[in-house]
Amino acid sequence: MKKEELQAIAAQLKHPTGEKGIEMANMMHETNINMTRHSIQNLNIAAENKILELGHGNASHLEFVMQQAEKLTYYGLEMSELMFQEARQINRDYVSQKQAFFSLYDGNAIPFQDSFFDKIFTVNTIYFWQEPEKFLLEIYRILKPDGNFCLTFAEENFMKQLPFTAYEFTLYSTEKVQLLIEKTAFKIVYTETLTEKVKSKMGELVDRAFTTIVLEK
Repeated sequence: MKKEELQAIAAQLKHPTGEKGIEMANMMHETNINMTRHSIQNLNIAAENKILELGHGNASHLEFVMQQAEKLTYYGLEMSELMFQEARQINRDYVSQKQAFFSLYDGNAIPFQDSFFDKIFTVNTIYFWQEPEKFLLEIYRILKPDGNFCLTFAEENFMKQLPFTAYEFTLYSTEKVQLLIEKTAFKIVYTETLTEKVKSKMGELVDRAFTTIVLEK
């Protein structure tokens, strides 16, 4: 693949737009569903929790979130206007019942008051955080005391084999993420690395190692 094509893939993964963006979102949902479900299950969601997801893509997994407990309220934040619209359309029943709220944001400042959420999660977004330490502090700020944040990402050793990650991406190992977390007041309560077979963006089956870290305020 040419450099321009790889840069285009990287840009779409970071910020899906246009028809290609919808294709990419569907592929991301399919590729990431195990990571997403693993994150949701590790949050130990309880009845009446307020849950925030950062970078939800098309949010086709929202039904799985809602199956975890009764009377949940889900909030989704996206940088992509296309994903914001797609998520609202796919989950229009939850939106109309005021069980799900989707918003756009700049990827830095999180537009919610202090100690608002019981649970927060994000999957495969850390590579795009512009100021990782500041962003973690924002997540800490909006989380309730004793609340949990679940951070899931593909391991650096796997990601650096993908040619498009040379553009737009900052790659992380578990150790690098732990060092980042140590700069905050978060407590690490659980870390797990798993390997799964996935179809790569180039179309072949590959072994992907991914890590889930559960943090507590």
